[in-house]
Amino acid sequence: MAADKENAPHAREPAPLAPLPDHRNVITGWWQELWRRHAHITTPLRQRGLTCDIEFGLSAYIVRVSLSDDSYLIISPPQEPPSDRPPGDPEGWIVTRERESERSSLFERIYDSAPPAYPSRAPQPEARHGGSAGPLIAAIDQHLDRLGLLPDSVPSRAERNVLADAPSLHGSKAPVAPESANHGPVYTYGDALLALTDRLNGTESYADAAALMHQILDPVNGLLERLDEFFEPAAEKAKDSEEDDGFDLSYDLADAAAEVRTLTQALDTAEARMRTLTPLAPTPQAPSSAAHAPSLPPRALPTAPPRHTR
Repeated sequence: MAADKENAPHAREPAPLAPLPDHRNVITGWWQELWRRHAHITTPLRQRGLTCDIEFGLSAYIVRVSLSDDSYLIISPPQEPPSDRPPGDPEGWIVTRERESERSSLFERIYDSAPPAYPSRAPQPEARHGGSAGPLIAAIDQHLDRLGLLPDSVPSRAERNVLADAPSLHGSKAPVAPESANHGPVYTYGDALLALTDRLNGTESYADAAALMHQILDPVNGLLERLDEFFEPAAEKAKDSEEDDGFDLSYDLADAAAEVRTLTQALDTAEARMRTLTPLAPTPQAPSSAAHAPSLPPRALPTAPPRHTR
């Protein structure tokens, strides 16, 4: 039934972003640049209805997230000793939930992927994720979901599990089949992306086009985020060879991961901008008398190479 389809988890439209913070720095160039550098953190949280801001901590900029129980999250790069990496791209993240009031105080550490501050300390389990945003957002999701602090518009964990089991881009679960004995390599993920491209070419709705772009640009589960997470371990794998070319390759792959993150940040608002575009007005019908007028000869169509080549 139509109503069932509309209420199904996979039919849920992306939630509107939480508003920007309300202070005068928002219109300044330096704050907007900091906001852009942290978009891979703030955008997925704003998609969950959480209000974010950028502030200066002890020695570096942090993301502050307001919660409904008057507590807040601090998402921070290492502060002591300070990180020498650029804002938004630290070697790791530390997330704490805090509250300071006359009635009660609170401090709890939710996530820590930063290197240990002292060599004698063992790294936290999250340290293997480094500065990746995906595991950080997943940890915040799980913690706030358990506390009941995620806004009501955010899918429940059960719904997110359904989304995780949903069909792939081309309509069915894609088996991992890197090679076929009779036909050579099977490009499962490339074919899935081609199918998504075909759907984008065929849609006449900007809202539908934005929904398709969401699968690429979503900063938590989108294709670009997954590419970032793919290149980082690939770089580590190349480095494990301990050969000179392995080290060179690891740097190239690490650079590729950084370029993907830059591309993700540059396209932060592309989906929302696509969604707000105005459809073209329909072409007016010609008068009925024009039906008997001689038609113009058709224009010659330009030749073009095949769309998909291998």
